[in-house]
Amino acid sequence: MEIPKDRKYAKTHEWVRVEGEVAYVGISDYAQEELGDIVYVEMPAPGDSYDKGEEAATVESVKAASAIYAPLSGTVESINPELEDTPEVINQKPYEAHIFALRFSDASALDELLDAADYEKHVEQEKADHS
Repeated sequence: MEIPKDRKYAKTHEWVRVEGEVAYVGISDYAQEELGDIVYVEMPAPGDSYDKGEEAATVESVKAASAIYAPLSGTVESINPELEDTPEVINQKPYEAHIFALRFSDASALDELLDAADYEKHVEQEKADHS
């Protein structure tokens, strides 16, 4: 399981890569493995605003549909158009295939997200809880 150190992570398995005041949001390698083959992504619309923890998108796989939560409060700047025709790219390159970009309003909220080491501990605990 890959967990890049250049991102922050939510306990709900979204990753965040920050560029200035914009956070690119996708799902972790662990999340895409748990979902299985992704067949559809329902994305937010640019201009939509979300509070941290609010459902912003949905990823559907052959197993189930899963909500994607806004890891930060902000406004959707853009979506990843590649996912409209090839949602399976999330399975192939989970850390390159962002779902949406969010212009966030409170940089201090980044401190509430997990770093790679803490996220790895969180995933290991979750696996232990499910076994």
